[in-house]
Order: sequence, then structure tokens, then C-alpha cells
Amino acid sequence: LQESMHAYAANVYTTVVEELMKGTQRKFIAVEQEFFRLWWDAVATDKHKQHVRQLLQEGRLEFVIGGQVMHDEAVTLIDDQILQLTEGHGFLYETFGIRPQFSWHVDPFGASATTPTLFALAGFNAHLISRIDYDLKADMQKSKKLQFVWRGSPSLSERQEIFTHVMDHYSYCTPSQLPFSNRSGFYWNGFATFPDPPKDGVYPNMSVPVTDRNIHLYAQAMVANIKERAAWFRTSDVLWPWGCDKQFFNASVQYLNMDQLLDYINNHSDEFGVTVQYATVGDYFQAVYRRNLTWEIRDSQDFLPYSTEPFQAWTGFYTSRSMLKGIARRASSLLHAGESFFTQYVQKHPESSVCKCEALKQLQSLRWAVSEVQHHDGITGTESPKVKDMYMNNLVYGMSNVKKLMASLILDMNNAKKNGEVYSSVYNKDSGIPDVDQYVVVYNPLAWNITTFITVSVSHLAMSVYDELGYSVPAQVQSSAESPSTYDLYILVTISGLSYRKYSVKPLHGEQSASVGRLVKYKQKRITRAEQQSRQLLPVVNNCYQILFDQKTNLMHSITERETNQTVLLTQEFLEYHVNGDVNKGPISDNYLFAPNASAVRVSKTVGLEVVSGNLVTEIRQYFYSNASAQDYAYAVYTRMYTVPAGYSGRLLCRRIEQEYRVGPLELNREAVLRTSTDLNTRQLLYSDSNGYQIQKRPFKTYMNNTVARNYYPVVQTAYIEDDTTRLMLLTERAHGVSSQGNGEVEVMLHRRLWNNLQWDLNNNLTLNDSSVVHPVIWLLLGTKAVTNVLYRESALALEHRPVVLFGALSGDKPKLPSQLQQNSVHGSSVTLPPNLHLQSLSIPGWRYSSNHSKHIHSIHMGEQKEGDADFSRVLLRIRHLYEAGEDPVLSQPVIVNLKSLLRGLGSVVAVEERSLTGTWDINTLKRWQWKTAQYPIKGFSNITETSENYTVTVHPKEIRTFFVYFQGQ
Repeated sequence: LQESMHAYAANVYTTVVEELMKGTQRKFIAVEQEFFRLWWDAVATDKHKQHVRQLLQEGRLEFVIGGQVMHDEAVTLIDDQILQLTEGHGFLYETFGIRPQFSWHVDPFGASATTPTLFALAGFNAHLISRIDYDLKADMQKSKKLQFVWRGSPSLSERQEIFTHVMDHYSYCTPSQLPFSNRSGFYWNGFATFPDPPKDGVYPNMSVPVTDRNIHLYAQAMVANIKERAAWFRTSDVLWPWGCDKQFFNASVQYLNMDQLLDYINNHSDEFGVTVQYATVGDYFQAVYRRNLTWEIRDSQDFLPYSTEPFQAWTGFYTSRSMLKGIARRASSLLHAGESFFTQYVQKHPESSVCKCEALKQLQSLRWAVSEVQHHDGITGTESPKVKDMYMNNLVYGMSNVKKLMASLILDMNNAKKNGEVYSSVYNKDSGIPDVDQYVVVYNPLAWNITTFITVSVSHLAMSVYDELGYSVPAQVQSSAESPSTYDLYILVTISGLSYRKYSVKPLHGEQSASVGRLVKYKQKRITRAEQQSRQLLPVVNNCYQILFDQKTNLMHSITERETNQTVLLTQEFLEYHVNGDVNKGPISDNYLFAPNASAVRVSKTVGLEVVSGNLVTEIRQYFYSNASAQDYAYAVYTRMYTVPAGYSGRLLCRRIEQEYRVGPLELNREAVLRTSTDLNTRQLLYSDSNGYQIQKRPFKTYMNNTVARNYYPVVQTAYIEDDTTRLMLLTERAHGVSSQGNGEVEVMLHRRLWNNLQWDLNNNLTLNDSSVVHPVIWLLLGTKAVTNVLYRESALALEHRPVVLFGALSGDKPKLPSQLQQNSVHGSSVTLPPNLHLQSLSIPGWRYSSNHSKHIHSIHMGEQKEGDADFSRVLLRIRHLYEAGEDPVLSQPVIVNLKSLLRGLGSVVAVEERSLTGTWDINTLKRWQWKTAQYPIKGFSNITETSENYTVTVHPKEIRTFFVYFQGQ
């Protein structure tokens, strides 16, 4: 980041601002706030800042999108898209009083149907994308269908539709070919150099300057391109993007040449038949909107996957850098927990000893890290190792800050010093607990009551676990699969919404102990296609499922759902696609692309099996060896089934089959998949989610070339296959590529390790030689459509937001615990929503702006913005309805929520204001453009929301409602 700032990014803002002031006709659009904020805070002078304010007011500098980054659309989670957008919008609104109203999503690799919905909810008037399938774009271009009104959400439909512009095949960079020169055209400042700008100011590839001798030729080239593009659109307005990646770092030479060229064309407009002007994206959309045309409607179909040529399917990045994808999601989940924990603490402990400003800074460090990694070259895994390390370091630093913060808040609330109790730093599961009596503090970040297992690493087999009142808690201890010297302790926790509980864990002193899981080891078996009738089957059972393992092969054989007694034949194997890395030998796979040169190959000849059975947990461990004599296994699967004791509600826990995989290090140019084959007649139809928000139908398509890779889709949280009666669902905790390459099959790409000799990849160190070992987790759900429909939304969120576990050492006797903990709740009463609503956000943003827009603008103009302390009185609340209209007879109904009673555990709510998605608009004053469609021939402003009265809100299917909430005494 700092290197980019030094090499070019800081110069972009400095020189552009200076140049815009030199000519009132000049304009510029800026996108990502991360770079702009770094410049604003560290580089910009007071004069620069004054100019920026003036240019924004005059509409000559325009912020588009306005998020921290231009986020990826395939592998990001909706929560994180909203976070990074909110983070950027909050800064822009607080600092300048401006609210972006147009998007510029020119670079993400494919376009999701969730994005248009989010941008509509944020108050945008139009959306702009570019990277869609090359063949589809060619068709749309020919038939002038690159512009349409997109209804990304089937349930929200016309209420959150948005006009969408797809860029033509020249995309977002100025076409650089000149008929009169072999040097590139229109890029007079050349290309940025790393790590330092050249001392003499001469950059590589600087275009031929405009002179009297060549200006006519330059104008002809530009006009010819404008006219070619004009033929692909319905209006006579042409959007001609000037610039590209890392451009305008020397804006004076750019504008100098541009000015001459534009003046020349306009002075000869009769001859050229074209007039040109500097414009922002907003100017362009305003011009198109004024034409008053009637536009076609596009439904909730997305533009994924994305191919640029017959053998270039950009489906590899769905899995690239799996470890980064996993950490980014863990960080997001921890941030979600830390935000609600801190919000409750601030409301309940106004006189606390913890410095709130310091605490907010710790949360902000993780907000920033989670926001920046959503970049389309971040969580995608399409960055160099150096940049990946920056993302990782920022995430790990932010996570450690938030864990420390949560520990210090617990310490403060329990007044621990008096009790001789010390909370030390947070241990990871694998680092083991020291040999002392322990406290385990477990926080449930969901607004639902949960019953689940947490796993703690311990060094003894004989352990006992007690709750706050000294009652024994169901637990099981067993040898650990991954580290032979430690044991895994599974503790059954029941925690109400947004609450925490404390458990003490002690090496046994002859009291009631955790049950012990017993390990049985079976012989390694060769994988052969055994004859059907000779099967010896090993059953593993809990209250919901019976899984059978074939003792001839040690592979899974079938799963029976016990309630309906339905059996699905189901087997799982690891396979690898062998891919090419030599450009001279054909298409290559790299960070972006997946280019298999044949079908996937089975990786193992023999499989080892161990079963650890206990009263609460049964773990089946399968080890896959490349051949019978191999010492080390290449892959492993740990499958866990849970048994819930009487008296506990284990609806979700019993229904999930948890699988953890151990994959890596791979050999070079291998892409590893787990293929699950069933006897379900799925007709090769796959379903996968769009950013954890909605489900997309993915029918298998046959292409002339590259059919395997072009049938890969991103799974962010949920994928499933089904026949007429039964559905098999896969829930994931990080993004993967997913595909159905055969009837009844679903395969998930878990890991990739690649090297190639493409010059561009080598120059940018993009070869993905990723030798890591990854441990992704997938939960399987099997059952009727009706049953899985009821379970999967809650289950996906239970996987996403697993409880946060913090450890503390305990010295001395049992401390006297505060009485409030005896209600198992942090703060008296918990926060609980019905199962079809999710508490998307509960946080204290810290923004200092007035929520009255005219007051806020007035204070900016008067220079009265408060510097200094953050505002802790405003709480940001978001509630999301999880179901589509008509998806379930009960759960798809609108839900009435009384916000005052929902939040009474935090204090007395005195005011609620409904806001746009990122908080910058009062929902009652948000009037979005309504574009004419055949369905709505009258153009106007759309503003369709039910405003909340007396703290009561009705939340309809798929709505995401955002509120500012104020409590008494704050």
C-alpha cells in the first residue's frame, strides 16, 4: 500500500487536484477511499483540502462507489461488502457531506446479482459493470442491449431495481492503438514504475504528445472509436473512459494534451459529426436519464462465471489462496462479534474503566483490514505474495486487537481483579491450555439461542467442566487427530442471543468427568470398485442420521436420514486436475484462470480409517494415501456427528454432518477437489449462493471449449443439489469453486498450487506457488426440501458466526460471580430475533455527523465539524430477512419487530431513525431515479419503504433494514 502511494497513488490526487483548479472544464472521478483517505490524512496540504471541497461542490470531482475499495463480486460475503461500503461512505459523508450515487464496478471478474441490490439500497441511481462473458457481451453489443434495468433480487424486485450499464468490449481503459504511430496513444504520462518514480520524470510508454502536425490524426482516431461505440448504444451519448489502472499520476501532461484534443474536435464538429466534453459518470447517466427512453428489465440472473476467450475461464480465483479466504472470513466473523459485544458494553457501563476511544480504535483497525481485503485483487487471491502478506498481517493485527478488547471488557465487567482472576491472551485451539484451572468464556454473536459444541485443546484425558453455578456440563475428551500429544475437549454450550457464559475447565480431581471418546483403528484398504453384494458396512449413528462406511474401501457408502428413513448412496473422494503451466503448450491455469487439460484424476490408492466414538461426538477419520507403501497421507477428512443429551435443544446440531479437510501441500500444477457422488437424479443442476444473500440456479452448460472450467461457480456460503424429494446441502466457511460435472455429483475445489511462465504473470509475481496446508470446514445437511429449507439459513449463519472462545487462567478459590451471570447473559436480558431474521449489524460507528442533513451540511460550510472524540451515542442496527417471498409457508412471512423491546436488554430506546444501507440518507428523504420500463412507463423518483412508527417495523422477505438507535442517558 505504502509502495503504491509512493510510486503513483499520492501523485494522482495531488496532481489531479492541482490541474482541475487550472481549468473549469476539467473533471475527474475517484473511486476507492482507501487510497484517497491515506492521501487526505498524510499527504494533502490545507490548500489541497480546500480545493477538494470546492471541486466537489462544483461537481468537477466526483466520488463514485465511495467504498473503501472496489470489492470483488464473486467470493465476498454480503456482510463484508456492506462493511467496506459503509466504511467509505461514512468518511465521505462526515468529511464532505457527499453521498455517492453511481457505481463504477469496472474490474471485478464477473458480476453478481447481489451487487445491484446493495447499490440500490445504498441510494445509487445507476450501476456500471464491465467484465462479463466475451461471447455474451458481443451479442448484447450487436443488439444494443448493454443497458437495462436490473432487478437483482426476486423478492425485492422493482422496489430495489437499478439502471445498469455494461461497458462495451473496449472496457474501462482508453484504446491505445494509433493508426499513425507505433507508440501507444492517449497515455501521455506513460506507465507508473515501482518501487520509485523515475528521477528524470521520463516514464515508460509515454504517448506521442499532441502537436499541430498530428492533432488532426489524433482527433480522427478518437472520433472513429467514439462512432464505432455509438453504434452499440441506444442514445447518442457515448461514455469514453479516459485513463486506466495506475494512470493520471502526472495529471498536468494528461490534461494539457486532452484539452488541445477536445478543443480541436469541438472546433471541427461539423466535419467530425461529434462534440466532446469532460464528464463524470454522474454527468453521463444524467444525460441518458434525460432521454426518457423505455428500458428492458433483467431479472435476478447474474454474470458469473466470466470468460475472456474460449480457453480463459476466470474460475480459478474462486479458490486461489484458500488460507487468505479463510482468515478473511474468520476476521469478518470476529469483527461482527466484537462490534455487538462492545455496543452492549458501552450501553450498560457508561462509567467504565475501559477507554472507549481506544476500544473503538481497536475495532476500527479490524474494520479497515476486513474492508480492504474485499478488494477485487484481495480476497480473490489474485495478488502477489507480498501484497497477500500485507492483507494477512493487517487481518491478524486487527483480530488480535479485537480479542484483546473483548478480554478487557470481560475483565472489567466481572471486576476480575478482586477475584484474583487473570485473563491472558487468547489461545488458539491448537496451542493447548496450560496445566492450570481454566476459565473458558464463550460469546454467542447471533441473536438466537444456540446449542453447540466448542472445542478446546487440553493436555489431560481426565477433565471436568462446570458452569457458573458449579453444575457439571456435558463434555467429551479424546485424542486429537492433528497433534498426538494433546487432546480435544468438546464442551456442550447453550447460550442465549448476544450473551456470554463462563465455564471452568479443570484437570480431574476424582469428581464427575467428561466422557472419553474411544478410538478404533481399521486396516488400510485399497480403493477398488468392489462388487455390490460383498459389502461389509460399518454404521455410525446419531439421532438424525446413519452413515455407512464400506469396509472394503474405507469410503463413505450412504447416509440415511432417520426421520423419513430415506437413504442416499453417497461416496466422497479427492481428485486433482492436472493443469498446464507452459504457455507454449496450451492454455494455462493461474491465480485467475482455471484451465484443466483433462478430467480430474483420483489421488489415492488406499484409505486408512479410524473411528472415535463417544457419548456426545463421533469422529470418523479417513486418511488418503497415494499408494499402499506411502508413509504419509496426502489428504484427510474428519467427519463429526453430534449426539445431543436429553434436556438440550439440538435441532441444528444433530442435523449437521461436520467435515474438516486437511489438504496440502500439493504438488505443482495441481488443483484439488472433493467430489461427492450420490444416486440423486439431479439432472446436473447445481444451486449456489450469491454472496451469502440469495440462491442462484446453475444449470450445466456445454460449450465448444473449456466446458469443465466454465461450469465452475463461486460458493460463498451455500451450495446444493437435489432431486424431486431430497436435497444435499453444503455449507462453507470460506469461498470455493463449486461444480456439478455429472448427474448426482457436486465437487468443491479446496486448494490450488500453480506455476506458469506467462510473462505478465511473472512480471507481477502471480504464479500461485502456494505450498500451504489448508483446513476448510464444510457442513453437510441432508433431507427433504421442506426440512432443509427450514434449517439451512440458520445453519449457514451458525457456521459463519461460531461462538467466540476466550481463555483465562484461574488462581485461588472459585471466585464469587456477579449475579447477572447466573442468568447466562452478559447484560441482564439477551437479544433474540425469530429464526427468519438475522441481526446483521449492531455497532457503534463513531461518526460525528448530525443525522439531519441540512444541519450537517451547514456545519461543514461553516467549518464547524467537531474534531476529536467519536460519538458513542449512536448505535447502528441492521436487520435482514433471510427468506425469499414464497420460499417457505411460515418463514417467508413478513415479521413485525418492536425495536424497543428487542433491545431492552441494552437499555431504554428513546429514538430510532431509519436510514439507507450505509447510513448516509434518512430513508424518508431518499428519492432514487426511477427509469422507465414497459412495466412502469411513467418516470419519476422511487421511494418505497414502510416507515417505522412507535418503534415497530415490518420486515419483508429479503429486506435489509438499517437504523440509527439512541438510548436513554447516552
